[in-house]
Amino acid sequence: MLVGPDKVREVLDAKLNSVEIVDVHTHLFPAEFTGMLLWGIDEILTYHYLIAEYFRYSELDYAEFFRLPKAKQAELIWQTLFVERSPVSEAQRGVLTILQRLGLDVGARSLEEYREYFRGRTLNEQIDTVFQLARVKEIVMTNDPFDPQEREYWKGETEVDPRFKSSLRIDPLLVNFPQAVQTLQGEGYGVSADFSGSSAAEVRRFLSDWVTKIDALYMAASLPPTFTVFDDSIQTRVLKECVLPVCREHNIPFAMMIGVKKLVNKELGLAGDSVGKAEIRVVEQLCTEYPENKFLVTMLSRENQHELAIAARKYRNLMVFGCWWFLNNPSLVEEITAMRLETLGLSFIPQHSDARVLEHLIYKWEHSKKIIGDVLAEKYGDILATGWQLTEDQVQKDVEELFQNNFYRFLRR
Repeated sequence: MLVGPDKVREVLDAKLNSVEIVDVHTHLFPAEFTGMLLWGIDEILTYHYLIAEYFRYSELDYAEFFRLPKAKQAELIWQTLFVERSPVSEAQRGVLTILQRLGLDVGARSLEEYREYFRGRTLNEQIDTVFQLARVKEIVMTNDPFDPQEREYWKGETEVDPRFKSSLRIDPLLVNFPQAVQTLQGEGYGVSADFSGSSAAEVRRFLSDWVTKIDALYMAASLPPTFTVFDDSIQTRVLKECVLPVCREHNIPFAMMIGVKKLVNKELGLAGDSVGKAEIRVVEQLCTEYPENKFLVTMLSRENQHELAIAARKYRNLMVFGCWWFLNNPSLVEEITAMRLETLGLSFIPQHSDARVLEHLIYKWEHSKKIIGDVLAEKYGDILATGWQLTEDQVQKDVEELFQNNFYRFLRR
């Protein structure tokens, strides 16, 4: 059926509301990983975005705050950011969206009422509810073999919820090799701190073992803005001699999340990270030098977004994904999505949730879909004005490309 200019938004909204999302990057875990999945109102309120905002107003000593029980931290944040002030930031608004979509009375401002709701839920019930409300079909976890707790779960025979897919997170290998060496040696891999002898082969064996063990869809690392491949450092050698060969062997992408400056304010913990502009030449060099490898890339600095989109026009082994972390603000999501559509057409992954708390799936996808829909509707209006004909089936296909198929098609390349 043809879609006229007056019906574009109605049809597009219907397709957006029904599409089942594949969330390509989260920090969530299945219920089987006991104690690792964060959920509930106190976890929502103590999300590091909100902790950083809380300290914009509070004179409380950082260490004193972090010594408090989580429930007390949540109460301080609720009082400061939601009772004493209007919750207009994106992270604050996200809390309101979560409460509203869960059927709770946002206007009551009753933290105890919200806690009572969560006390009445089992974790499995809440996972099902959140996935349904967010219209999420599958999520990709961040699986860290350098985390002792998580390592133990994977050594068991636990059957994992099939909606939770795996990715292999390898940050220490590229940003803290001495730490990685200790873990590998403890697990029986013959790796030396100076990367000599059989170290490269042993790192490859470690990576291949873990890719197979967890059935990883991709390997990933969060990297600083200073990340480079134009030297002969151990970091560069590990990337070129170990990471990329194993990715090629298993036909999986290497995901680079570039631009985070870790612990600028160490006293804030996770909330203390910042952002820096990176060098796009690194991405271009890797795509050129390793055409048989696939690279999933997101960058944290707004200033890098146009360069990254242009790079993706030049390399079919590069897939741009998401508006990461500090870019996940409506004004920036709108700007970046419009630029990508105008530059790349539909050949990118517009968003991922980066969710650290289960209920984040609700607000991050509801807010993002609205903005992506606004931009896409405008682009449809532009082409309809030329006399182009648009059908409901084509709108459906476009939406599925953006929210599902581009990711899996790139994996299968």
